[in-house]
Order: sequence, then C-alpha cells, then structure tokens
Amino acid sequence: MSRDSSATKARLLDAAFTEFAAYGIAGARVDRIAETAGVNKRLIYVYFGNKEQLFDEVLRRALTAGAESVPFDVEDLPGYAGAIFDHLVARPDLMRLRLWKLLERPTATGPEAEAFGHKTAEVAEAQQRGDLAREMEPADLLTMVLAAAQAWFWAAEGVDPKEAGQSWSVQRLALHRAAVVEAARRISEPRTAGE
Repeated sequence: MSRDSSATKARLLDAAFTEFAAYGIAGARVDRIAETAGVNKRLIYVYFGNKEQLFDEVLRRALTAGAESVPFDVEDLPGYAGAIFDHLVARPDLMRLRLWKLLERPTATGPEAEAFGHKTAEVAEAQQRGDLAREMEPADLLTMVLAAAQAWFWAAEGVDPKEAGQSWSVQRLALHRAAVVEAARRISEPRTAGE
C-alpha cells in the first residue's frame, strides 16, 4: 500500500471514529466521514467494503490502541483499573463507541474476545499461586475489575454523557479514581487466614 493510500485510510478511520462515537452505525453518514477526511466517499467502500465493516475496523483499531495504552498487569489489578479509568477520562468517546457496538453490533467479534481470554488465563494462574482472590471464577473477577474501571462512565452523575469525566472537578475525579482502585483492590486481594 502506498504512503498516500495509507494516509488516506488513516484519515478515514479517524473521521469514522468521531462519526461512529457520536452517531452510532445507523446514524453515521458516509458522506460526513468522507468530507471530514477530505476524500471521495467511494474510497470508504474500496478500503472497507461497507459501513459495518468500517465500524468493525474503527473498533478494532480503538481497542488495539487502548490495549497498547493500558497494558494488562495481573500483578496489580487495582492499578490496571485505575489506568483504564484514566484512559477513559482522556477519551470518553471510547465508551460511546463501545456502547454503540453493544447496541448495534453485539455479535460482531474482534480482538477483544481473544485478549479477554489471555487475561483470564493470567488471572487463573495468579489465583492458583494465591496472588489473587479465589472466591470468583477468573473471568468473573476480571469482569468485575473492568466494570469498576468503567462504572463512573455509565452513571455520570447527571453530566452530559458526551463530556463524561471532563466536566468533573479535579477533586471529584480523584475521588472517582480512588474508588475505582479501592473496589478493584477489595475484589482481587486474596483473603488472609481468619478473614
């Protein structure tokens, strides 16, 4: 692929990310995506096939970038939850994109299932070593840690969901983050004898 087509494809993916996060698949318009990217809309179909395939590529790219930005650390699940929270505060559009996926393309699969499987296996190994609580199945424990990291974005205290995390005061944001980390610590920390 030439440098020109790679740059065009990247502009289309950036424009599509913004469009899909704002409007979902049904509400997104390929005309707006092409106009924002500064290209002919025909190129969307040439590069990606159709709007759903474009959405899938945008989601895959966002999840890959998120995984690279927030590396998984089975030895520090509370820190991992805090890092996810920080990442989502910086990019609230990721939560909106994920919601659209759940609403409009719930059966679409991507790298997240495989990544979740690898993380679950690491959690299971840590539980076997006694490094993590054993009261929950590995997948349930990981799901609860992820849920803690994302909870504030689902219940945004009356703020505009487009601005979740950005309209909170610095102090309130710090309290949210501390609660996320503490919740992840409490559910993942192994119990000591007598507890």
